[in-house]
This record gives sequence, C-alpha cells and structure tokens, in this order.
Amino acid sequence: MRQFFGMSKNGDLKEAVRGLNAPQLIMLMSNSDQFEEHVKELERLYPQVPSIGCIGMSYDTGVVEKGVGVIAYYDGVSTAANVLEEVSVMPVKYIDRLKSDVDRVNGSQNDTVCIDFCSGNDACVLTTIHSVLKQRKISLVGGTGDAGKVSANGRVYNDAVAYAIIKNNNGRVKAYKENIYHQLGNYYFIASKTDKANYIIGELNGKPAKRVYQDILHVTEQEITTQTFKNPFGKIIGNDTCIISIKEVNGNALTCFRQVNDSDVLIMLELGDYRAIVKNTIQTIHKDFPKISAVFSVNCLFRYLLFCDNNYMQEYLQDMSTLGNHAGLVGYGEHYNNRFVNQSMTCVVFE
Repeated sequence: MRQFFGMSKNGDLKEAVRGLNAPQLIMLMSNSDQFEEHVKELERLYPQVPSIGCIGMSYDTGVVEKGVGVIAYYDGVSTAANVLEEVSVMPVKYIDRLKSDVDRVNGSQNDTVCIDFCSGNDACVLTTIHSVLKQRKISLVGGTGDAGKVSANGRVYNDAVAYAIIKNNNGRVKAYKENIYHQLGNYYFIASKTDKANYIIGELNGKPAKRVYQDILHVTEQEITTQTFKNPFGKIIGNDTCIISIKEVNGNALTCFRQVNDSDVLIMLELGDYRAIVKNTIQTIHKDFPKISAVFSVNCLFRYLLFCDNNYMQEYLQDMSTLGNHAGLVGYGEHYNNRFVNQSMTCVVFE
C-alpha cells in the first residue's frame, strides 16, 4: 500500500491533490473558513471515493497551519468510511454502520486499523467504537478536530465522529502511543467536587485544585495554562498513564481537556527528555517494521506548541521522516484504541 500527502498553504485544494490518482481513501484536514467548501470540492474531484475530514493543521516534513492538507491511501488497501452522529447524546444509535463497515472490509488485528476524526465527547465515542472493534481486536488511532465539525463522504456533520476502516492487503499494521512525561515527586491526589460534563476539577485532596497546583509548582494563576505544557496531571490506568491537560482556571477550580470523576486518583507529571523519547519511539518502530509503507500520526496541539516554543518542531518532523512516508494531524485530543488522551502522540504504522 501507499500513502499520499499533498498540501496548499493558501487553501487551494486542487494544488493539494495534484498527482493524486485512483485513491481508495482520502483524509482532509482544512481550515475553518474553507472546510465546507473543500469537502464539497473533494467529492466533486473524487466522487464515490471514501473520505473523512476535519478542521485542523496537517504535516509531513512541514506544518500546514491555515491552508489544506490531504492524506490518501491507494495501491493495496480495502477501505470504508462513515459517520456516527449525535455523539453528545447517543452515538451507539448508529453503531450498525460501523459493524457493517468492519464486516465488509473483513479486517483483523494484524492488518487493519480504524482512524477517526471526532467533534467532541471523545470518551463516550471511543467506548462505543471499541465495542465493535474489540471483537476483531482492531486498533484505533485518531483525534479531535476544531469547531465541532467533521466530514464523511462529501457531507459535513456537527456533533459526530467520522471514521475510516483501512485494511492493508499487503502487510501488517500496528498502533503506537508516545508519552513524553513521567511522574513528578510522589504526589497523589483524590479528585472531588468534579463536574464531569464540563471537565472541571474542584478539589484535590479536599483543597482547591488551583491552589494545590500553584503551591507545588510555584506559579501564578496566569501561568497555569502554559505550565500545563510541562506539568499536566496524569491518571494511571493499568500500566499506562493517561495525560490530563489543564484548559483554564475556573475560580478556585481547574477546567481540563479530559473528564475527571470524583474519587479518581491523579498524579503530577513533568516533561521528560522528549528528544530521546522520540528517538526511542522511532527505534522501536524500525525494530518492529523493517519495511514501512506509511506512518499516520496525530500530535496534540499542546505538543505542537511545546515543540515550537523549544524550536524542535521542524527537527521532530525530520526525525519522524526517517521512518519513510510520515504525515499526520495536529489534534485537540488524541485517541488510542479505547482511550482519550491529551498531550500525546498516537500513530499507526503500515508495513
């Protein structure tokens, strides 16, 4: 199989798809002003080709911030694309669509992946999708787009998740997740006075969450939303750590990008040696896959901002390009199987 990446920094879709012939699946990453226009134009250019899309930045060896990027697969893949609607209320209502698509592609653990673009309510969406994928042990990689909109097969949807099932007919696939943080000190917090609907942490160990964060890290209230780049919270799930980013201060509480529940146990995280961690991820992938056809990744917006602040983003993309054909999306939250994570990178590698 092969992966195509094309882009236009001024939003010219025809320029972005120049040289793309006979695609079997297309993924569109556009800007908020042109998204709906691009969705319609893409359908006109490639009628009946399965497609999904969202509003967001894309990249290969450089980042497209405000234009349009297109990733496509061809030459040896079986695909299906569709959408689950009403994700804030009841995405399971549309679950038969996913079941049908998985059956039609006839994928398995070793050769198939689900890539999704979501508009929100990610945790519920992933639980719903995983209920189908787990029957065949199919992995999932994806992320959240901007502005609450996604597209599938030439139509724009609000409050939905667009998904693509991709089967590599000539080799394996495998999903990975990269965490560049580790535990800071020996802090453990019991969350309370949470607002699940609005992702708010009211108290930690019975004290105002804002004050606890400030006292440990010695930061002002104004510095909290940038300090989270270096010190997010973490929730331990088995042998894994789920990263929880802080979105904003809400009085004495903290609003996060991921749901926290009463009695959840949280830890404090700190940024590790991300250059070494990235190189280790690349080495691991090379060891698992001596021959790589393509890599699709989702990098968190906060990782992007952190890397840019440290003049590392371009070096990072060059390092990832050593894997071969690498392209991806800058997301507002990352998906890895049934987990919704923050400040992470998730990717799928195609043999």
